[in-house]
Amino acid sequence: MPSAFVMINTEVGAEKDVLDRLRKLTDIKESYAVFGIYDIVVKIEADSMEKLKEIIDWRIRRLDKVRSTLTMIVTEPKH
Repeated sequence: MPSAFVMINTEVGAEKDVLDRLRKLTDIKESYAVFGIYDIVVKIEADSMEKLKEIIDWRIRRLDKVRSTLTMIVTEPKH
């Protein structure tokens, strides 16, 4: 099952709002507010690479108040 970690930058002060909306998405398996270069880190899983790309492009990156993302696709899953 393809999975990825997505680091998200939000508009200043919008972290909680964006995190709350992300947590409502069924494909988000883990989500964290973090300090540092990024504001939020999420782990997503999908049935296919195409679905994974769709989640990132259409459900995460297009959320209001998301400024930028960095995606790391998992190449070797946890055993």
